[in-house]
Amino acid sequence: MSNESPGRNARADDVLAGLAGIRSELEDFYRDLHAHPELGHQEHRTAARVAQRLTDWGYRVHEGVGGTGVVGVLTNGDGPVLLLRADMDALPVREETGLPYASAVTATDTSGRDVPVAHACGHDMHVTCLLGAARLMSASPQSWRGTLVALFQPAEEPGDGADRMLADGLADLVPRPDLALAQHVLPYPSGHLGTRSGSFLSAADNLKITVHGRGAHGSAPQAAIDPVVMASMIVVRLQTIISRELAATQPAVLTVGSIHAGTTGNVIPDSAEIQLNVRTYDEGTRADVLAAVRRVVEAECDASRATRDPQYEEGGRFPPTVNDDAVTREVSAAFTAYFGERAHTSELQSASEDFSRIPDALGIPYTYWGIGCIDPETYRAAEERGTVAQDVPVNHSARFAPVLQPTLDTGVQALVVASLTRLAHPDDERP
Repeated sequence: MSNESPGRNARADDVLAGLAGIRSELEDFYRDLHAHPELGHQEHRTAARVAQRLTDWGYRVHEGVGGTGVVGVLTNGDGPVLLLRADMDALPVREETGLPYASAVTATDTSGRDVPVAHACGHDMHVTCLLGAARLMSASPQSWRGTLVALFQPAEEPGDGADRMLADGLADLVPRPDLALAQHVLPYPSGHLGTRSGSFLSAADNLKITVHGRGAHGSAPQAAIDPVVMASMIVVRLQTIISRELAATQPAVLTVGSIHAGTTGNVIPDSAEIQLNVRTYDEGTRADVLAAVRRVVEAECDASRATRDPQYEEGGRFPPTVNDDAVTREVSAAFTAYFGERAHTSELQSASEDFSRIPDALGIPYTYWGIGCIDPETYRAAEERGTVAQDVPVNHSARFAPVLQPTLDTGVQALVVASLTRLAHPDDERP
């Protein structure tokens, strides 16, 4: 793919000159990985294939970090230390893309259930792009100096992969990075990419709430305290927290994704279970929304004469992704110089990630950006019809899969261009 933008980084051109020679191999690797997805903490095949390639390219490789994580370290003289991260795990989703390399894999999840598995979030693309960048950087030592850390993280979807790598001594395995970078495919046109200073992804809190009533025969509701009605009133009232307690300029999302009670239509059960998810962008909003959830639940339980206090079980929590302003400006400028009008400012995203736990724990700045992955003609046609929301599959959809090109090239190019904003120029005076 040619680029005609002024101000291009000559070192990036030198490194990326090798992309044409490895493109076919990367595409084959991606198709194979897409057809062989693995759930979080089960990424054994993926990790082994990643580790072998890093070893072949001269990286010092650490395997089994946090279970199935892989870290490759390539030192190329004195200079800054840069960490690049890709996530490896797939989702319990049955793929419906119709691709010739679509997944037909099933696996056993943590609860012991057999589930279909698919790369419905694009992590296979992230892995392939980082491998491509890692190979090109190792093949071009004349274009940079410093240390490159290529980190392949397990279990982003359950939200504990980064924590497990840190708990397993990640900080002692690698030289302390000066900066961390990461990217994610998003449902906008392939070939485009977007950066954003400050808040980029939301924090997420998952909560399971059990409310308690008194069971009875369905024909005698007067003998019961109906937890189904209680839970239903709670679900309805929860919707007013965002719409009536937060300013319109204060973004947040509250979704009740599961409500369960009873086993048959003519028996009023003793309890009901609600599972919800809260997305916020700052700690103050998060605290306010979670406090409001408890207030609503307890008030409705009191109004319904619940037989016991509600029970709360906190699920996984994802931190917010808040990009460093100075780093993001630097990377954004490099993207604009290299990609031209295909680089833009991204909208605030309501998805969540655990990537930031790594740089936060290491005490280093980071930036995280999005790369488009939808066929440009498909996206343009949907945009003209006003049906993007209906016709463009989003991450986690059974129909979601990045169009192979130019997504793959763009992801490799972005990692190389961003890396060279920080890794030292080979002609720089050594300290």
